[in-house]
Amino acid sequence: MTDDEELKKRSAAAKLFDIRRVIGALFVVYGVIVTLLGIFDNQSEIDKASGVRINLWMGLAMLALGGVFLAWQWWRPPVAPTDEDLQTSDETPSGT
Repeated sequence: MTDDEELKKRSAAAKLFDIRRVIGALFVVYGVIVTLLGIFDNQSEIDKASGVRINLWMGLAMLALGGVFLAWQWWRPPVAPTDEDLQTSDETPSGT
């Protein structure tokens, strides 16, 4: 396997396991569910929240936060460590 292929493989793994993608996706999925609950709230549920459609507002906030995490990943994609970075980390002593 050439160095270029190995670097592409590491880069793909770094992108796949980026925590921002997982957090953003979870917030978007839960945001959609809570927003739908907020849209279809009945009056008794709205009255319990002092007249505020809390599910709707929290669902929209969760959608926005999930969008921020996904946009952040797009703006600043993860970079796979190079061979030099890996060699440098192997050579440095652990802080003992």
